[in-house]
Amino acid sequence: MTNKFQMSMMGEMNFFLGLQVKQTEDGILINQLKYTKELINKFGVQHMKTVKISMNTNWKVDPGMEGKSVSSTKYREIIGSLLYLTASRSDIAFAVRVCARYQSDPTEAHMDATKRILRYLKGTQNVGLWYPTDEIFKLLGVAARYSQ
Repeated sequence: MTNKFQMSMMGEMNFFLGLQVKQTEDGILINQLKYTKELINKFGVQHMKTVKISMNTNWKVDPGMEGKSVSSTKYREIIGSLLYLTASRSDIAFAVRVCARYQSDPTEAHMDATKRILRYLKGTQNVGLWYPTDEIFKLLGVAARYSQ
């Protein structure tokens, strides 16, 4: 019996529904490194500084936040992209869902919150889900052990 997924005659699985899958003797790593890099470039944060947390815990996000309104279409595009990324990045799920509440009338402050999440992702691109093959199963978020 093998610890790897088997895909009949297709060989070892590397990508599945946009998720990158890396299988080793120690376990399986699932992440979205390629997609994360695309988001960072697409939404223009590649030259911004990274941040250590995805949402400032002292910051209150609410519908009446001051600031000019921004394009709800652009805001929804960022939120949709980030929601897709939460499939392998549970560390951003809370922050993304808080920001997703304000899609109908986002302000500059709401947009800044989404950019902060993207800046966090820039500094943590290799993070993914690690499923070890040992007997004791613990779900761990770890940096990728391979490069794209």
